Amino acid sequence: MNAIHISSFAPSRAKGFEKVNAEDFDLYCTALSALQWRKLGGKITMCCDSRYAEFYEQIGFAGIWNEIKCNIADDLEGINPKMFWAGAKILALREQSAPIVMIDTDFIVWRLPEFGEEIIAAHREEISEEIYPSLSFFGAENHIIPDFSESVLPLNTAFLYLPDNDFKEFYTSQAIAFMKNADDCDDYLKYMVFAEQRLLAMCADHTKTPVKTLLDKDYLFFPQDSFTHLWGAKQAMRDDPELREEFLDRCRKRIQSDFPEYSYLIEKIEGINR
Repeated sequence: MNAIHISSFAPSRAKGFEKVNAEDFDLYCTALSALQWRKLGGKITMCCDSRYAEFYEQIGFAGIWNEIKCNIADDLEGINPKMFWAGAKILALREQSAPIVMIDTDFIVWRLPEFGEEIIAAHREEISEEIYPSLSFFGAENHIIPDFSESVLPLNTAFLYLPDNDFKEFYTSQAIAFMKNADDCDDYLKYMVFAEQRLLAMCADHTKTPVKTLLDKDYLFFPQDSFTHLWGAKQAMRDDPELREEFLDRCRKRIQSDFPEYSYLIEKIEGINR
């Protein structure tokens, strides 16, 4: 199964950064995510912009993917990178041929799910006004299709499998149109997760495309050994040096045991950290 990772420097550039600022736990997770997917028999491509393509070459990461494609526009095709900090994911997905898997760089698949005719997402999310407000919040002019259901639960796209091109093109066109037509504002959460995650669920519901998830939303924090998603753990590791070092040590040992030919990555990552 073909898969993609995506990296875009546009959100960081919009915040005033001049170079990629990658944290050690993120780099370890990115490496293990790519290497583990290949170990499971898949092919994985890094889709990125020119800044990230240069960065990955410089730090010796180019070999963890089957290939790196510098196919993300540096300006995100005019999409506001502050509001739509994950917009590059949708742009990259638009260019792929289904069936295709999109994996966040902080998500590791240890066991493959069964691929078929269903969309597969990481998990469902609850609807709340704080994160997923009513459609009226975005203004009537941004209601792409008036009869989209507001009751369908959003789909987390840390992992996303799309089985056919017709749905992929429908979803990505709706999401990109929303991002390009949205009025600029300082809400950097509600707009992004609507475009990426809630629109996905609405499009699936509208087209009657079946959906399944890797994880049950009510049991996300229960022990399991099929998937790893850093997400909320990132801030915890920034706040707790011991927790961070424990995670880093586990990553080092995993690379050394499962991917010894890539042990050089450890020195590369530690060098960046120093």
